[in-house]
Amino acid sequence: MDFFKRHYEKVLLGVVLAGLAVGAALLPWMISSERDSERVKADEIINRPIKALPPLDLSRATNLMARAAAPMFLDFSMDHKLFNPVLWQKKTDGTWKKIARGNEIGIEAMVFTKFTPLHTIITLDSVMMSDAGARYVIGVDQEAAPKPSQRGKKQTTAVLNEKKEIFTLRELKGPADNPAELVLELNDSGERASLSKGKPLKRVDGYLADLKYPPESRSWINQRVGARIRIASEDYIIVAIATNEVVFSAPSGKKTSRPYNPGS
Repeated sequence: MDFFKRHYEKVLLGVVLAGLAVGAALLPWMISSERDSERVKADEIINRPIKALPPLDLSRATNLMARAAAPMFLDFSMDHKLFNPVLWQKKTDGTWKKIARGNEIGIEAMVFTKFTPLHTIITLDSVMMSDAGARYVIGVDQEAAPKPSQRGKKQTTAVLNEKKEIFTLRELKGPADNPAELVLELNDSGERASLSKGKPLKRVDGYLADLKYPPESRSWINQRVGARIRIASEDYIIVAIATNEVVFSAPSGKKTSRPYNPGS
């Protein structure tokens, strides 16, 4: 006990030094352990599993783009009365007609009610024999010809490979003085067709049109290409007739097609 009292400072210093020695011995393990702990925490932060983002809702942007691609169209034409007051027209019977859309009068109101085919008809009428050989009398009727003088049956004589206005005789079948069949080549198309006394050659080359204009209770029958028609104080020329439409040309050059409407 006396020894402790005399040397307690040395004992305390020895205890402190021993503690320091133990601490120094444990320090590498503590550093390693702390590094491992910090690494684990860093991994938890850096390498944590990432939750996928939900799909982006682009519907609003898509709708706006669609609206931008198809901008709003304001119709200030016939149905809009701000700049287009309603027009009224006096009819031939003295009553008034409201022009609401603009197509109730003028060429848009023309109705194509009927078409009639116009043919080119070629017939073998007779055979003329002479010392020079056989000549064939052939009749041609061009119903669609533009001039009246060009219509009606006209006869011409032909021999093999002689080019006429409409056709060229290319082949005979049977005896020359009484052939069973002639083969003609049509000059405009190059098409070949057969012709005999009992079987004429017939081809559609145009149409006649029957027209009606209800606003004025007027009608035109058997109108041809080139015919002039005056309606609503305007002159029009028929420039084409088909089975499904008639095409009119205004003085300005504007063309208007009216569809075939047999029930009107």
